[in-house]
Amino acid sequence: MAQKDKPWLFRTYAGHSTAAASNALYRGNLAKGQTGLSVAFDLPTQTGYDSDHILSRGEVGKVGVPISHLGDMRALFDQIPLEQMNTSMTINATAPWLLSLYIAVAEEQGADVSRLMGTVQNDIIKEYLSRGTYILPPKPSLQLITDVAAYTAKHLPKWNPMNVCSYHLQEAGATPQQELAYALATGIAVLDDLKGKVSEEDFPAMAGRISFFVNAGIRFVTELCKMRAFTELWNEITAERYGIEDPKYRRFRYGVQVNSLGLTEQQPENNVYRILLEMLAVTLSKNARARAVQLPAWNEALGLPRPWDQQWSLRMQQILAYETDLLEYGDLFVGNPVIEAKVEELKAGARDELKLLDEMGGAIASIEYMKSRLVEANAERFNKIETNETVVVGVNRWEQGEPSPLTAGDGGIMVVDPKVEQEQIDRLIEWRDSRNDAAVRTALEALREAAQQGRNIMQPSIAAAKAGITTGEWAGVMRQVHGEYRGPTGVSSSPSNRTEGLEEIREAVDAVSARLGRRLKFIVGKPGLDGHSNGAEQIAFRARDCGMDITYEGIRLTPEQIVTRAQEDDAHVVGLSILSGSHLPLIEDLMNRMRAAGLDHIPVIAGGIIPDEDAKRLLELGVARVYTPKDFQLNRIMMDIVALVEPEEEAA
Repeated sequence: MAQKDKPWLFRTYAGHSTAAASNALYRGNLAKGQTGLSVAFDLPTQTGYDSDHILSRGEVGKVGVPISHLGDMRALFDQIPLEQMNTSMTINATAPWLLSLYIAVAEEQGADVSRLMGTVQNDIIKEYLSRGTYILPPKPSLQLITDVAAYTAKHLPKWNPMNVCSYHLQEAGATPQQELAYALATGIAVLDDLKGKVSEEDFPAMAGRISFFVNAGIRFVTELCKMRAFTELWNEITAERYGIEDPKYRRFRYGVQVNSLGLTEQQPENNVYRILLEMLAVTLSKNARARAVQLPAWNEALGLPRPWDQQWSLRMQQILAYETDLLEYGDLFVGNPVIEAKVEELKAGARDELKLLDEMGGAIASIEYMKSRLVEANAERFNKIETNETVVVGVNRWEQGEPSPLTAGDGGIMVVDPKVEQEQIDRLIEWRDSRNDAAVRTALEALREAAQQGRNIMQPSIAAAKAGITTGEWAGVMRQVHGEYRGPTGVSSSPSNRTEGLEEIREAVDAVSARLGRRLKFIVGKPGLDGHSNGAEQIAFRARDCGMDITYEGIRLTPEQIVTRAQEDDAHVVGLSILSGSHLPLIEDLMNRMRAAGLDHIPVIAGGIIPDEDAKRLLELGVARVYTPKDFQLNRIMMDIVALVEPEEEAA
């Protein structure tokens, strides 16, 4: 009998509350058979703020673990030997800093740093397009990516310095061709910049260390073919564009998290089947099989998964790898005419898009174009679900069913204790008070000089980590030297050409605007650090097409800034979008500020992943409407907005 292939790395994307709590979760998951770690960081850590910064309020420990300094990183990996671990860190803008902290902890453990294995995502381009945790403008951001790559070439030869992440591109609406092209264009931009930082002899091996992190959606055959297209196109690019001869350095190496966007709040038990089918798309095809797989939990559309939920997803991988005969066979699809035709179709579309991006100057120069294309593609996806052209079981067909026993009792999710934030802040203050101030000043100055002079940032970052500087201080230096960036929203002021299904709403908007004496003014805001802007963009996009006067300034605003804008623009409605779980503290702050400014007559609506109990609390605070992922009918939301601003005498 032929020898079985080794299975892929089994991971679950995890981290919450505190470093100590996350450490306990990691050790528990490893004991259950997980073979690699995948670290989720909270939004302040991702965007370069300390836990006590004003923008961090309500965000600490919500979507991942807060790491403010070396002590936090030390606690995160307590009793986990890093030399023996394969660790993936989903971190981008602050990737050089988090890798520096990781290296510092490994050295404290006595590890041979050259043996460290793992990945930092370190893909800032997709942050401008979809995820929103950028800090710096594109060019210095690209420089930091290749600084990490060049440093690992010499010191961490087994480390993947970049994980080109097309995952969030699909979440933002990318078609398969766009996902292929935009991800490959990112890889090209990095390799082009890296050529000036490593020797000609080292370059092929470094190209081989660029990995990818992709999304597998529910369209099973298309996703399987997409992965084969990725494999063939990357082999083609590395051979033809960069002249790399050794096949092992041209191999498309990827990890995957299957699609979270398609998970439904309605009938959440159906998500188990979705996750399984999406996993099969990236494991059945041996010639394009993922090297690492992490699966979301069935309840991620509801909130934070519990350890048992993550265990369930882990068991799904283990059953496929160890109980079935999948790993006993070669590639099942070689010579299949249907598969080969679809792969060629996807490759042709991706090549056309890559050619266009190249003519525009590459990925860095094309960010605004790519962003607008994604928003348009996502609008089309929303529209197909609304009109039932795309069937989503339990959402727009077969909505009636038995209540899910999985959500009984605790609501089926884990809730982060609100006290966690203050406890983290207290530890941060204690850390700052215990430092050697002279060593901190010296490290910060060395870091600043390296950034100003364009030298590799990694060595001074590692020294700064050991000196005890914080995440906010490291990012603060980068902001001082390179400036801060606000990405494009993808929502222009000009309406699209779409008219189908909007006539009645446009008439209603025109009528209420006439009665108000001016165009209905709708402000869409994203308070806090949540960069998942897809929902806000689609609401703004649809409201604009319905004839409303829209203000949407993108992500990362304080409640104070949103209230000020509402006052300056004389808004009729304020809409808030928060998906990080920080809705209660941020919206309570905003509502208090609205009252203090005399704006409590302006209706406020809120959307996000909001549990029922939290929705009740928001309504008690004065929020007029609360929307969650189950409210996919955007036209109904538009009519709700019209009704909210109808002059009282007309409404009566």
